[in-house]
Amino acid sequence: MTEQSTATPQAGSIVSAKGLATGAVGTFSGAILGISSVAPGYTLTASIGLIVAAVGLKMPAIFIAGFIPMFLTAYAYRELNSESPDCGASFTWSTKAFGPYVGWMCGWGMVIATIIVLSNLAAIAVEFFYLFIAKLFDTPSIGDLPGNKLVNVATTLVFIALATWIASRGITTSERLQVALVGFQMVLLIAFAVVAFVHVGAGDSPANLSFDIDWFNPFSGVALGAFVIGLTGSIFAFWGWDTCLTLGEESKNPKKTPGRAGLLCVATILLTYLLVAVAAMMFAGVGEDGLGLGNPDNSENIFGALADPVLGKWGGMLLFLAVFVSSVASLQTTFLPAARTMLAMGAYGAFPKKLAEVSPRFLVPSYATVVAGVVTAVFYTLVTFLSERTLLDTIAALGIMICWYYGITAFACIWYFRTSLFTSVRNAVFRFLFPLIGGLILLAVFVISIDESMNPDNASGASIGGVGLVFFLGFGILLLGAVLMIVMRFRSPAFFQGRTLTRNTSALRDESDLKTSGDA
Repeated sequence: MTEQSTATPQAGSIVSAKGLATGAVGTFSGAILGISSVAPGYTLTASIGLIVAAVGLKMPAIFIAGFIPMFLTAYAYRELNSESPDCGASFTWSTKAFGPYVGWMCGWGMVIATIIVLSNLAAIAVEFFYLFIAKLFDTPSIGDLPGNKLVNVATTLVFIALATWIASRGITTSERLQVALVGFQMVLLIAFAVVAFVHVGAGDSPANLSFDIDWFNPFSGVALGAFVIGLTGSIFAFWGWDTCLTLGEESKNPKKTPGRAGLLCVATILLTYLLVAVAAMMFAGVGEDGLGLGNPDNSENIFGALADPVLGKWGGMLLFLAVFVSSVASLQTTFLPAARTMLAMGAYGAFPKKLAEVSPRFLVPSYATVVAGVVTAVFYTLVTFLSERTLLDTIAALGIMICWYYGITAFACIWYFRTSLFTSVRNAVFRFLFPLIGGLILLAVFVISIDESMNPDNASGASIGGVGLVFFLGFGILLLGAVLMIVMRFRSPAFFQGRTLTRNTSALRDESDLKTSGDA
């Protein structure tokens, strides 16, 4: 197999080696797509109450603690991308570092986690859609429509179809739409925080708490068990920033832009979370009564409780719309990393070759995008009609898969650069120390998540033989991946024999080489 030139394509080139558009994504637009995948509006309204229930006033400290492994792991992604830009990201880099079997399982963890969260995002979008309509027309009964399974599934399928269609129309279509959607939700979140601070300053907020720097200290006032629960939720709150890195081949500077976008995305998300969390705490407090963030009646939708008291009727309605927009925007952008990972796995022969097809008109992995949409629709329909509790447990199992593929990628960075780790202070910090600390934290959370998943009291409370259903789903999904990997080993031996993707393989090679070597 002959290696071709690995020179970085200039912005304005027509296609990358896999047929994707090049020079289309800059640092700012890449960060926007990453922020959209994280969905700060939806994540905050859904997670603030849960984190407060675990750690109370230490919520800012927990957000910082969750930020640390994400920030450190982002450096691992940046360093790997600077050496080998590839839309397969974690899959490609872990294969180069640890071989095809670890790489395949890493890619599987990423793809299946994304498919599951797509189902959740679609469901959330539908829920907030009807809640917003109910609020707009002052008809509470409309907000109950998602409780009807037929209405729920039918509307969810429409949302999934629309998101699939938009994601299939080209990266620039996604980019332009997301600038508007992300801009809208970020403006509303900042407005919420500022107005909440104004209420506190005027002395007319329910709690009227005074700012305390100790809220940011995770080393005091938090029990270990509560800290771990909060940290797990915080890590999930940052998940999605790696979308930036799957757009490497479509970026204006493939070796630098994605890494910069990822770091900008993570930092922006942290600042947003801290601003809104502190504002909400100072306004409402963490009590379990009334508007308190610790009130179980408010925990699943904090903005639903605080929107009107902070912003008034119309401002509150706009904030409700912002949460809906957040979930819709994330639904659309979450298709990007899933489709591009499947594209890479198809191109290198780890998945069926059909998934490597790219639309000649829109220069996106249209077939993989449609497959992701169809699988998401089927998965959501089945679990909704079979058992909504199963959907809750599957979502709870996401923490295991997130730490799985993020952690593998962090350690892959160390092993991939093992011969040059200590040739400079820069390499020692960014290619060894940061990925090592990030990887170890993710490994610890992975182990703890497994232990927590065995407790039947978690998620829906369902269990098998006294062991939580979340445990069986988390490991069951990984086990299913192992079975499919064996099937692919017999169907497409070239990848598993190391003939299609090695340390020296470049994503910028001629696509015909990939197909030839993959079919060998």
